[in-house]
Amino acid sequence: MRWKEQLLTLTPYQPGKSIDAVKKQFNLEKIVKLASNENPFGCSDSVHSALNSNSTSLAIYPDGYATNLRETLASFLEVEENELILGNGSDNLIQIISRALLHPNASTVMAHPTFSQYKHNAVIEGAIIKEIPLVNGEHDLDAMLEAIDEQTNVIWVCSPNNPTGTYISENKLVPFLEKVPPHILVVLDEAYYEYVVAEDYYNSISLTRKFDNLIVLRTFSKIYGLAALRIGYGVANPAIIKALEPAREPFNVNSLGQLAASAAIKDQQFVEDCKVKNRQGIAQFYKFCEQHSLEYYPTQTNFILIDFKVDGDKIFHYLQERGFIVRSGKALGFPTSVRITVGSEAQNDGVLKVLSEFLGAN
Repeated sequence: MRWKEQLLTLTPYQPGKSIDAVKKQFNLEKIVKLASNENPFGCSDSVHSALNSNSTSLAIYPDGYATNLRETLASFLEVEENELILGNGSDNLIQIISRALLHPNASTVMAHPTFSQYKHNAVIEGAIIKEIPLVNGEHDLDAMLEAIDEQTNVIWVCSPNNPTGTYISENKLVPFLEKVPPHILVVLDEAYYEYVVAEDYYNSISLTRKFDNLIVLRTFSKIYGLAALRIGYGVANPAIIKALEPAREPFNVNSLGQLAASAAIKDQQFVEDCKVKNRQGIAQFYKFCEQHSLEYYPTQTNFILIDFKVDGDKIFHYLQERGFIVRSGKALGFPTSVRITVGSEAQNDGVLKVLSEFLGAN
């Protein structure tokens, strides 16, 4: 087989062991998963009601235009329907954008470390990749601008950033967007948008009206608690959406996902409640870090990256053996750190207790 050479350099995404697999391996009755930044409080009761009353035949293809979800989203976001593109999670939208704009004669600019799928898809398309190191966990926007050349087609901006949890303020983002040439697409990935509490955060939807080369990506996998159903969406001016649509595979958003997302977006009280509980959980981690003099990045997400100054895999395995699954920073570009999803109060107490034991033993 004459595979693309770049595929031979890549490894598939490693999702980590399932809860059942960890239970079996370590003979544990209970596992707390704090590795994938899922919502520990599940999803809205409105979603369960909508799914339970669903009468759609599973033998019928989904609505390829996602009509009901598109209408609901457009109304909620106060945009036109032709300013939206739907995806099988925002990962799918990253793939669509890469497919549409990246090729061996094109370059793309991104931070490092940041969400791995930007680079992964760029490698598959054979594009020239320019990774700009973070500064104190934040995007170096000036250096990213300097990296632009005649071949640049896409710039990826993750705010809040994964895995650091840091964000870009409005007074930094807007001047950056003003300096990016209009023929280059800026992808503003806001997977954790609903968790942000920073007062100087920007209104990204309004920015898509000001900058014709900007697309904003969001997801239902995080605060809405629909990770299993894979729903993401992008907002941009109609010209961008029209150009991207041919690269989107037909029926890429399943029927149950469309139904669930439509119900979820209507229950903003659930979103607000989760946001409040998340900040309370973050306070637990901040207190722990300060008590133990541990370095961390202040976060605007539902996870926190903590530097323990030891091999991140060592902490990962220690926690896993005791029933807690987190993410080692080794695979994220922070080898002495771990990334921990903020859970419920009880889950946070549990993992922090085990981490205290680890520190005491090491």
